[in-house]
Amino acid sequence: MTRRLILLIALVVSAALPSAQTRKPPEALAKELQARYQPIRDFTADFVQNYRGGVLKTKTQESGTVAVKKPGKMRWTYTKPERKELVSDGVKLYWYEPEIKQVTVRDVDNLASTPDQFLSGRGDIARDFTPSYVDAPASGSVSLKLIPRRSEPEYEYLIVTLDPVTLQIRALTARDHQGGESTFTFTNMKENKGLSDKDFAFRPPRGVTVVTDAAR
Repeated sequence: MTRRLILLIALVVSAALPSAQTRKPPEALAKELQARYQPIRDFTADFVQNYRGGVLKTKTQESGTVAVKKPGKMRWTYTKPERKELVSDGVKLYWYEPEIKQVTVRDVDNLASTPDQFLSGRGDIARDFTPSYVDAPASGSVSLKLIPRRSEPEYEYLIVTLDPVTLQIRALTARDHQGGESTFTFTNMKENKGLSDKDFAFRPPRGVTVVTDAAR
């Protein structure tokens, strides 16, 4: 490949991406993102979750599939390295760990505003967060740092990475108050599939220990 052709490709790519001088204010992009996801009733995707610990500097990677239906219904099915499930039917949240034969049950209303609730449509991006631009982890993407307008015990801030044209979410990072970061990268996202409420029903398997809020 000639140097002239390389230069031409570079010019085309750079012209296709919003520059710091021409891109819209982060508040405007946050409003567009909220408007983009407001009419979406449900979606499914494959995900990879990377966690990097704060104090202990631990690193883990897990993957699986996710299904979300507004308002507040979710099913995160972890398949690697071990199977786990996080299910919300909109009222109760179930965390199932087959390896230790335990299901933890909590009331959804008792949970703080977490990244899961961000995806499930319980919040308002433009109303609940102060947005600013940060460097995107991959070329051809745009990232917004979202600082909650009121202090949240579960996380310090979120970073949402988007396709700059379609505004489809490519990744979501949550940073906790101990310096740990959990990043979900999404692929194969499909919207408005008509998911049933039955897809988010959960019944603890026979023989498992059930831990509730009252027992904690």
